[in-house]
Amino acid sequence: MRHSKHKHLLGVKSAHRLSLMANMCCALIDNGRIRTTLAKAKALRPSIEKIITLAKKAYLSEDAAKKVHYRRLAIARLKNMKSVQKLFDELAEDFVNRTGGYTRIYKLAIPRLGDAADMAIIEFVKATDKGYGKRKGSGKKTAKKSKSSKPKQKHTIEKKTDDVSENVVQDPPEVEEEVPVEKITGLETTQETEVETFSDLDGSTEETASEDASSESSNDSIDAPEKKLSEETDDSKDDSKKD
Repeated sequence: MRHSKHKHLLGVKSAHRLSLMANMCCALIDNGRIRTTLAKAKALRPSIEKIITLAKKAYLSEDAAKKVHYRRLAIARLKNMKSVQKLFDELAEDFVNRTGGYTRIYKLAIPRLGDAADMAIIEFVKATDKGYGKRKGSGKKTAKKSKSSKPKQKHTIEKKTDDVSENVVQDPPEVEEEVPVEKITGLETTQETEVETFSDLDGSTEETASEDASSESSNDSIDAPEKKLSEETDDSKDDSKKD
């Protein structure tokens, strides 16, 4: 079964890939940090960590035969005696107290010129290395400010409502004022005077109406003889014209 065998092929054949990984492992052991493409760095991590576990086992074992055995396995993979000797004799002590994660990969922002391949840096991580703390970004600060501002608004609204409720409670109850007797008598007298004024007005209107009627009748009596004289003169003129 060939399940999960298509990882980190790098576009080359198996013999080319094995020699490439061996050379990169030797370069990493000698320098402690190398710069390469992101795909090659991800392919290098599992191979170099397996060789580091062989060096740990050889360092922790007390049997000399096992130490030689682990060293020969590493030489068969790396094909470089100097690099294997440095790893087993010098670097193995740094990884004894670390249970895994012996390497760290940093992705670089600027790609490679020519083919624009993503670049990365791979390096060893010692047991004493605590790593890098996460930086507090600007987005987190703004989120914290927005969260802190929301409850403040709520508190202000609650305070306003409390003030309104307190004002409503503190208002004194309305008390019905007792009206004195003198004011009531004054109102009665004003009502009587108003009735008298209305009665006076009614009498005056009746008198004015009778006066108007009498004046109209007198005017009619004065105008009547004048109308008769004018009619007689008109008749006499008509008779003279006929003659």
